[in-house]
Formats: sequence, C-alpha cells, structure tokens
Amino acid sequence: MRKTSYAIAFLLVGALLAVNISSIIRTDWLLVRGEGHLGSHNLARFGLAQRCARDLLEIPAPDDGVPEIVYSDWECRPFPMSIRDHCEQGNRRFCVSWATASYIYEIGLGFNVLALLAIIFGVSTHSRRRRIWKAVAGLVGLAALFPMIAFAIISELYRTSKFWEFARARPGAGWYISIVYWVAGIVVTGLVVTNGVAAAKGHAWAAGKRAYRPILSRANSRASRHSHSRRSAGRTHSHHSTVAAAAQVEPATSA
Repeated sequence: MRKTSYAIAFLLVGALLAVNISSIIRTDWLLVRGEGHLGSHNLARFGLAQRCARDLLEIPAPDDGVPEIVYSDWECRPFPMSIRDHCEQGNRRFCVSWATASYIYEIGLGFNVLALLAIIFGVSTHSRRRRIWKAVAGLVGLAALFPMIAFAIISELYRTSKFWEFARARPGAGWYISIVYWVAGIVVTGLVVTNGVAAAKGHAWAAGKRAYRPILSRANSRASRHSHSRRSAGRTHSHHSTVAAAAQVEPATSA
C-alpha cells in the first residue's frame, strides 16, 4: 500500500479511537426517569462502569405561574456494586454480565491502540508496507468486534429488563455512539482490506509507482542466476566455434 493510504488509515483509526474512548467514559448509555416524593423526579444515567443520579424538583409558583425547576448535582458511583445493586441477592447474573461487557469493550480499545502502532511500524520500510496491511485490518476488525459483542450483551440486558430500573429506561447518546463506532470500524476494515488486496495485485492507485512484484526465494534466485550463467556460457562457446570455423575456411579459400 502507498504511504498516503496508510496516512488515511491512521487518521481513520485515530478517529475510531477517539469515538471508542468517548463511548467508554460516557454515563448516558441508558437514561431512567423515575417518580420521587412531593412532586420530585429521580433522574439516573448508566454507563459501562458508572451510575449517576440526581433529583429534579418542581416548585409550584404562586398565582398559577410557571413552576420553578430545581436540579441537584449529579452524584456518580461505580456500577454495578455488590451491595447497593443486590449482586449477592438474586442479581448476580446481571452484575457479572454487565461487568463482563464493560471489560470486553475495553479490550476493543486495546486493539484500537495496537492498530495505530502497527501503522506507525509498518510505514517505516517499503517491504513492511507490502505486508502490514493484513495486521492493520485484523486489529481494526477486532477493535470493532469486541465492542459489538459488548453492545449485544448490554442490549439484551436492557431488552429483558434484567435490572429493576431498566423497565423505565431508554437509550441515550452513549448507546448510539457505540453503534456508530463499531459500524465505522467494520467499514474501515473493509477499506483497508480492499486497498491491500488491490496493492498486492499491482494496481497503481493502491500500490503507487513502485508496484509490488513477487520476491524470489533464495533457492529460486540461485537457480535463476545459474541458468543465466549457463546461457551466457553457451552463447560464448557458440561464438568461439563460429570464429574458429571461419578461420579454417579462409585459408582454404585463399589456396
């Protein structure tokens, strides 16, 4: 592949990394609005590893005016927690599944970083650029696959309301950012594979001016040189024979 192709791939994978980090740290994968006491509402947001909550209080205004809405600050804590989320009392399966999904998602982040390092390492020499695209495509594909698996686990937990608060939940921005991430990861993987295969076939738009040519093995190279030497020796011997024959014919003609 050309250096330009790797530069574009680096920018795309870097953008994927930024989106991946954003989806991991966001706490608005699922949003819940519950009813509280005395006209208040409880707002909760769930991320991969945190739950944040705050209260919303509507204070009636005098003379039937517009009520005043007062928000409390967001209070976040790790999620799920063994005691507060009843992980030891009938909710163990949910807690294990959610924590596993969070861990799987972070593995995808690791593959994303490795893909960037592979591109940096691969563009150093021409011979590496010929081969490293396979590693880059594989790493980007894994970086998209693991978050997709984690997304499927979380979607199933949300769909079946395995956690009591999820009965009133709805997807938030983090949920949709995750979809954008792994779909874009699949697209980038396809682009790298398409470009790499085209470069391997010698297409100039993918391989550049220095189109790829098969590298002969050491044995084949030695055999090729030996065959060339034999052909050269044969041509030299034939030339000497022709000269000698001409020299013999010339005296006879003179006589």
